[in-house]
Amino acid sequence: MANDRLSIVLMALADPTRRAILSRLEQGEATVMELAAPFELKLPTVSKHLKVLQRAGLISQGRKAQWRPCRLEPAALKDVSEWVERYRHAWEERHERLDELLRGRQEGRVDGREAEGGKP
Repeated sequence: MANDRLSIVLMALADPTRRAILSRLEQGEATVMELAAPFELKLPTVSKHLKVLQRAGLISQGRKAQWRPCRLEPAALKDVSEWVERYRHAWEERHERLDELLRGRQEGRVDGREAEGGKP
C-alpha cells in the first residue's frame, strides 16, 4: 500500500461513498448519524469510511458535548489539484487538435485536403 500523501488522498477519493460524504460536508459539519442517513450502510461501515477520510486529512472530527461532528478539510485536496494541474496543458492541447480535426471535417476537409477528390 502506498504511503505518500498524494496516493493516500487519491485512494480515499476513489470510493464513491467517501466522495458523497465529502460532498455532504461541503455544506457544513455533520454527525456520523447525519452522514450515514443517505446510505444503506451500517454505522460501523460509515465509521470505516470516515477513518479513511481522516487518515487522508480530508476531514476532521470535533467534539460538541456527546457529538463528534465531522468537517471538511479542503486544504488536503491541494496536492491533488496541483498534480492534476500539471497535466492540464496536455489534455487541452489534445482537445484543441480534436476541435481542429472536427472543424475540418465539417468544412469538408480531411487532414488539410479537400474531401472527395478535391484540390488540397
